[in-house]
This record gives sequence, structure tokens and C-alpha cells, in this order.
Amino acid sequence: MGWSSWNNYGPDINETVVRDTIDVMERLGLRDAGYTYINIDDGWQRYKGSREDHPLEVDPVKFPNGMKALADYAHSKGFKLGIYSGPGVDTCAGYTGSEGHGAEDAKLFASWGIDHLKYDACCSHSDEPQAAVQQVMLDMSTALIATNRSIVFHACHCGWANVWEWAAEEGANQWRIGQDISDDFNYPGNREKYYFDVLDMLDRGNEVAQYTGPGHWNDYDMLIVGLDGESKQLVGTGLSDLEYRTHFSLWALAASPLLIGADIAKLSAYNLATLTNKEIIAANQDPLGLPITLQWSAPDNATQIYAKGMQDESLVVALLNRGTETASITVDMRAHLTVPWDVYRVRDLWKGKDRGPYDIPFTTEVRAHDAKVFRVWKVECTVGC
Repeated sequence: MGWSSWNNYGPDINETVVRDTIDVMERLGLRDAGYTYINIDDGWQRYKGSREDHPLEVDPVKFPNGMKALADYAHSKGFKLGIYSGPGVDTCAGYTGSEGHGAEDAKLFASWGIDHLKYDACCSHSDEPQAAVQQVMLDMSTALIATNRSIVFHACHCGWANVWEWAAEEGANQWRIGQDISDDFNYPGNREKYYFDVLDMLDRGNEVAQYTGPGHWNDYDMLIVGLDGESKQLVGTGLSDLEYRTHFSLWALAASPLLIGADIAKLSAYNLATLTNKEIIAANQDPLGLPITLQWSAPDNATQIYAKGMQDESLVVALLNRGTETASITVDMRAHLTVPWDVYRVRDLWKGKDRGPYDIPFTTEVRAHDAKVFRVWKVECTVGC
């Protein structure tokens, strides 16, 4: 959990922006809610072009005090600092990459006190065979381990080369399951034949759910909550507040890393409340690390039921309405969730209200593009069982 610079700032990132973001996240309670990683994406480097022509250095104009001082500041505030590079000659934004210098760069990042590395092969190795992608990711993973510093390794390859099948074995802690997210809830097709909207990414996640787990996570891409169609980097017209809340619910339940992409200082009160819901975050951070799985879908796929198991043997259930009109959704413990519970109690995680106990299926109305989220516990049956 944390924040990433790319969706809002792109390569126009600097020390002041990062320090201010740290301060605002502390003041607004985001750190205490669990958002501790401050990840600097592409654009921190001094030079563009080949490593043969330029060393890998911090841009002295953007970061006049250097990356070590910024990491020290983040750590002093209870945060961790992340950085970006890639295995190519240059990065996606054209800055100096790590090709041929993986071990050297890993030592450099560790000496700065870096805690997270997004290693982006999407541009440099987009057309390379899977074996080549695996090798460059393994090389960096090995180099990071050799530093003896705990650094989260994000093997970023946009869901290509079946990355979920092998990345965990190579020491990666997260990997993207799809192409870049757009600031859309349900755009027809793919914008520019590339971007995935919220429902596209959810559907992709259904296909690879079994690969996620503690220490190695399917990454659904950064959160778009609060971008409001004004991102400098992403396409899309923005979501409604309700759609952003649905997006957050689904990412949290899917056990995806939760990295805010918006300008923290410009978050509305509603979106801040969305991002700091303790009970939804608890579902994301549950020690079992289980993903949500699709349990039931209507014939037209307009309404769906998702569920995930929790360490305390409860279930978290999401009732998703993908359609354009309010719909009534009924949940049957045995038929839909495949648990032999005769009596159960329900808590609405967005309203913070308890319901039940029930000994029959329960029904609720769900607005268009909403996801009602419930936590469900078994209740021991004492009468008429």
C-alpha cells in the first residue's frame, strides 16, 4: 500500500512533490491507514539515452538533495521509498536504463535506502521471447537479494509473457496482470487498443487468481481513485465517486497492491473516505492473502457475486452490478458461496452496519456500477437445525 507518482505527474516529478506528498499523507492519516510506500516512477534520472553515453544519476535539478536524503526523510516519517528502472537501454520515458548494469544499480539503490523497485520491461522487452524477459527479471532479482537489503521487487511486464506463471519463483513480489489501466469504469473495447478499464482488469484477474498469495501478488495496476479524468498520463474521462469506490473495493478484495495515483492534496472528502475504509483495507491485508473469486454470474453477466476467505474463517463477499440499472441480487450460502452455513450474520463494510442473523438467502438492491461489500460469519444454529 502506498502512492505512486506516475498517473498524476508522469516524468514531471521532483523532490518537492515527493516531500509534500509524504507530509500530506501523514497529515490526512493515509500512513496510519497503511499507505507507507512512496514510489517514484520514471523521470527521476538525470540523462536520457543509452547507458553507453551516460551514467545512471539522480537529476540534480529535480532532486537537489539526492535520493539518499529523500529516503531518509521518508523513513523519518514512517514511510518507505520506491524507485523505478528497467532492463533496457532506456526506460519507457526515454531515460537511462539498467541494461548491463543490473548488479551495479541494485547496489546503488540499496545504498540510497530504497525499499521498492519497479523494474519495467514493458517498453524494452515488449517483443522479446518469454525466456529473455525471465532472464532480465531473474538477473535483477538476484542482484537485489545480493544487497542484503529488503527491497520489494515489482517485475513489471504489463501482463505479457505469462509473467504470473514464473515471476514468484524468480523472487518477484508483484507483477502486472494486464496493460495500463485507463481512467474508465467500462469503456467499449480497449482505448487506443491498449488500455484496460476497471472491468477489463477485473475480468483478467479472474483468469489468473490462483497465482496470487502472500509475498507474491497479482498487480491490477495503480489505483485511479481521484484522477477525475485529469491525469497527465492516462487516457479516460474519469469515474463517478461511486465507480471509484467500486474500483477500490474490487482491487482491495483481489489482494492487489493498493497504490494511490492521484494528487493526494486534491482528494475529495468522499474519495479520502473511500481510500481509508479500515474494514475494506483489512480484507486487502488479511494474512491469508486470498484473492476474490467469481462465484456466480447472471446469464448476461450484468450482476455477479465474488467472494474471498479470511483468516478468521469469515467470507468477504462483493455483489457487483456491471449494468446500467439498479438490480436486486440474492446470495445463497450453499448455492453461491459453497459453504454449508445454515445460519449466518452479515456486516455491510461500507455502511458499517450489521445485518441478520439469517437462515435463508439474503437479497439486496445494488445500484448501477456499485459493489456492495459484506463480511459474513457463520452462526451456530441452536433451534430447528
